[in-house]
Amino acid sequence: MTGVREMTIGVLGGTGAQGRGLAVRWAQAGLRVVIGSRSAERAQQAAAEITETVGGEVSGLDNSGCAAEADIVLAALPWDAHEETLRSLSEELKNKIVVDCVNPLGFDKKGPYALQVPEGSAAQQAEQLLPESRVTAAFHHVSSVTLADPAVTHVDLDVLVLGDDREATDVVRELADVVPGVRGIYGGRLRNAHQVEALTANVIAINRRYKAHAGIRVTDV
Repeated sequence: MTGVREMTIGVLGGTGAQGRGLAVRWAQAGLRVVIGSRSAERAQQAAAEITETVGGEVSGLDNSGCAAEADIVLAALPWDAHEETLRSLSEELKNKIVVDCVNPLGFDKKGPYALQVPEGSAAQQAEQLLPESRVTAAFHHVSSVTLADPAVTHVDLDVLVLGDDREATDVVRELADVVPGVRGIYGGRLRNAHQVEALTANVIAINRRYKAHAGIRVTDV
């Protein structure tokens, strides 16, 4: 299969913190990136700002255009827009690798907590909505602050990659590996995505308590 450096990476929700942070790193690594947003104007503005900051080949389109243009598509959407957005893009995302990094979380006075998802997880919901796509799950525990800071040249992080398509998970691990310091680590089948998404609540709690931008490292691998 073609390597990620020959692919175009689409980022749905690329104007949000998580999607934009990853887009910055991929552009910095020399990948072609398309920012997607409900507003093409906002996407183009974000793309221009990224290009001005780190250079690279970055463009902006509405979500439909982004999904159609890209070879790999990251879904970095707000949870409340996840189902509607992916359902509307099922045709554009056919046969493509879709990387779901959405964390269904709630927040109250006690802090963050995982929400119950009828399908089991956001990634499994994506799988049901996109039966003709190659759905994976990854990039749940990345710090958008760290990714967006060009002064941070080494990102100390392992990215757990889940999926039932071995070739697709290998490509997504390669996508993680292009960021200096980051490793893509196979984390199991898509049915195990719930606990990976839910762990984000713990990571946020750690960050709040210790005023940090914590990530995950897997030992002995």
